[in-house]
Amino acid sequence: MANVTDLQTKYSKLAQDILFFMYSQLRAQNQVLKKAVVDEQANSASLKEQLKQRDQSLRKQEQEMDSLSFRNQQLAKRVELLQEELAVSEAKGKKGKSKGDSPSQHGLQTQSVFDEDLQKKIEENERLHIQFYEADEQHRRQEAELKARLEELEKDAEQHQTAVDLLTTKYVETIERLQSDKARLEVKSQTLEREAKECRMRTEECQQQLRRCQSELNRQVKQSSSVIQEKVPFNDTKFSDYNSLNVPSHNRRHQLKARDVAGQALSFIQDLVAALLNFHSYTEQRVHIYPLDSSIEPISPLNQKFSQYLHENAAYVRPLEDSFLQLYQSITEDTLPTVTQKLCTTTECLLGSLGSLTSSTGKIATFFSNNLDFFTSSGYNPRGCTVALNPLQAESMLANKKKAAIYINAIKKARPQSVPYREALSNRRILTSSTESREGLTQQVQQSQEKIARLEQEKEHWLLEAQLGKVRLEKENQRIADLEAQLAAALGGSPNSQTAAASTLAQSQEEGVLLFFSCSSHTKPESREQLIKTHYMARVGELTTQLQISDSKAVHFHSECRALAKRLTIAEKSRETLSDDVKMANQNITRLQDELATTKRSYEDQLSMMSDHLCSMNETLSKQREEIDTLKLGSKGNAKKNKGR
Repeated sequence: MANVTDLQTKYSKLAQDILFFMYSQLRAQNQVLKKAVVDEQANSASLKEQLKQRDQSLRKQEQEMDSLSFRNQQLAKRVELLQEELAVSEAKGKKGKSKGDSPSQHGLQTQSVFDEDLQKKIEENERLHIQFYEADEQHRRQEAELKARLEELEKDAEQHQTAVDLLTTKYVETIERLQSDKARLEVKSQTLEREAKECRMRTEECQQQLRRCQSELNRQVKQSSSVIQEKVPFNDTKFSDYNSLNVPSHNRRHQLKARDVAGQALSFIQDLVAALLNFHSYTEQRVHIYPLDSSIEPISPLNQKFSQYLHENAAYVRPLEDSFLQLYQSITEDTLPTVTQKLCTTTECLLGSLGSLTSSTGKIATFFSNNLDFFTSSGYNPRGCTVALNPLQAESMLANKKKAAIYINAIKKARPQSVPYREALSNRRILTSSTESREGLTQQVQQSQEKIARLEQEKEHWLLEAQLGKVRLEKENQRIADLEAQLAAALGGSPNSQTAAASTLAQSQEEGVLLFFSCSSHTKPESREQLIKTHYMARVGELTTQLQISDSKAVHFHSECRALAKRLTIAEKSRETLSDDVKMANQNITRLQDELATTKRSYEDQLSMMSDHLCSMNETLSKQREEIDTLKLGSKGNAKKNKGR
């Protein structure tokens, strides 16, 4: 049996070490994989963000190219129109050569203006062509860079996928190895169960032998008890009053049974204390490991308090075992072979004191019996009454007197001091003033909040007015610039035309100033509404772009969180299954150990009981034999005396 228990403990320790080592390896690999996945996700997010930015810049460049091409087409059309106008003006100039010098000079001036305008348009067209070519080259270069970057990212993704595949295969191998270990442990548990069944069969055989021994011993006890009843003189129990004063007889079998019961209770209490301490220690270890490892992260205060209570519980459980062990030792100390002479003398003194106690109790009994009449006679009666008072009535009267005295003492007690009237009035005045001040402060806070909201509205209104004024100012500046350009173009003409142009420019400036100052008070509702509409449309466009970006980020984060949650649930399920398997194996091991311990303890108890019964029976048989021998010798002596007579 000891070898079986040693093997079981070795197997259990080996299985626990293997499982703990594998679990620690898997946990470390899981942490590394989580870190790698998080890094890859961060890299992919940054690359996606860069790709989005490049895409946006590409779109902007395409829009610029479209606008430039449209502008180029407009300029080409403008050049064609100018060429047609130039041809028409040249034809008109040829026809009107016969006229005076002033119109010819005017035609030459207009032609020079058209030539300058045409030259400017041609230069602008060349510049736009150059910008278009540069933008196209930049677009192609960025497109090539983005394609190369995309190929690199695809290669990185393939490498990461291969790494993930390798890790999955590795995890599958570890899971298969754990399953094989589980199957091997199940086979070992089955072998242990078979051994336990064999032990149960052996225990049944031993119990049958024990029953046979008990039947034999019971037969011998009956025989010896019949001999004792026939040969030993009995006590006279005719008068129950006198028999109650005798020393009561004690059953030795009951005492032995009580001793055996105390021994069994001691063993059970020891097992209970050991199991409870083991449970508390393992629970404390689990609290320090799960859900947070105390070696890596600090545990919560609640778990710390719980582990402290578990650790301190041994101080309350150990004294129970020690006290019960002392009780059992005190019960069985007189049967020990190492008992001292001092203990024997004290037991003899104890017996002597019991004898003196019985004699003194006998004297007290005679004293009470002699003075019984005096004790039963009533020594009190109410005034004016010759009839004796019932003791129950006297007791109730004394109880009422006590209640009355208690009531009088309660009335005499001084009342507690109350608050003076003036102090109460001052306290009430302070309370009302504080409540009024609090209400006033709340009203002031509400008024200030309303004022802040009104000022915010006015701020928005004046910001909008400032925006509108800025737009009007830009329009007026544009109009003034156009007028200045017209003036500069008209400066090449006659003095009359110059003075007319100057007068028209001054008049237009005055009108523009007047219009600018009058627009603030008399603006057209249609233009105002159009400006407000454009402002809010631009604002709405900005907000929609921000919303789309935030939505895309949220979708990306949501998908990543879902993937991580799935992986976490899979890992938790695998961990739970492994922990359940470990718990089942530990439970089987502990169950088998408990069964072996109980069978061993029951065997030991049965053997001890059998040995005690045999010893007691041997003692009784030896006493009976001695008595029979003395009776035989006495009968032989009497027979010889009778013969001698």
